[in-house]
Amino acid sequence: MSDIVAYQSSDSIATITMDDGKANVMSLPMLSELNITLDRAIADKAIVVLMGRPGVFSAGFDLPVLMAGGVDAYNMLKTGFELAERLLSFPTPVVIACSGHALAMGAFLVLSADYRIGAEGDFKIGANEVAIGLTMPNFGVEICRQRLAPAHFNRAVINAEVYAPNQAVTAGFLDQVVPAADLATAAQRMATQLTRLNMAAHTATKLRAREQTLKAIRGAIESDDAAFRARK
Repeated sequence: MSDIVAYQSSDSIATITMDDGKANVMSLPMLSELNITLDRAIADKAIVVLMGRPGVFSAGFDLPVLMAGGVDAYNMLKTGFELAERLLSFPTPVVIACSGHALAMGAFLVLSADYRIGAEGDFKIGANEVAIGLTMPNFGVEICRQRLAPAHFNRAVINAEVYAPNQAVTAGFLDQVVPAADLATAAQRMATQLTRLNMAAHTATKLRAREQTLKAIRGAIESDDAAFRARK
């Protein structure tokens, strides 16, 4: 693979690791490589473990590109939103190993997985759009609505509250937190456990359980797309 995304497949588990040497921003190259590796995981019929670099899962979209606007910003946003939609309907289980900070689009990817394990540490997890002067897109509202605990939905979306890993479990961003040194092992252990599922039943149940969510997210992406085009 490229220098920013690594792919390893063993025992029906595909481990995808993001590492751009910095904040693992969801740039167009990063998004493209992630989709390529997900294609490989489907070909390998593998469960996915998606990891970040130590200390950072992803800080979200490439902010200078986003602020500059134009076609690159549009393509980046749409591709990122559709990647999250893809993870929510992925044909095999997806495990997130949240290795550190997960903000904005990084947090949205975390919210799109089937099981989310976070590393203990002084990390920030949340949707910080409002704090940095961005109106939360319709997509962001829906991706948060489908997973966050009701008591934390307004706090996270409208107030841009960010959470430490243990707090993120209560809020609904994560399912479990482990010591950072144990993160990779814990993610592989969970993936191994999920290999025992009947994959056809898993996929059918996932799509049935998330049918309304996926419709809402698809509608939100289309609304955001129309709004972005109207501003051009």
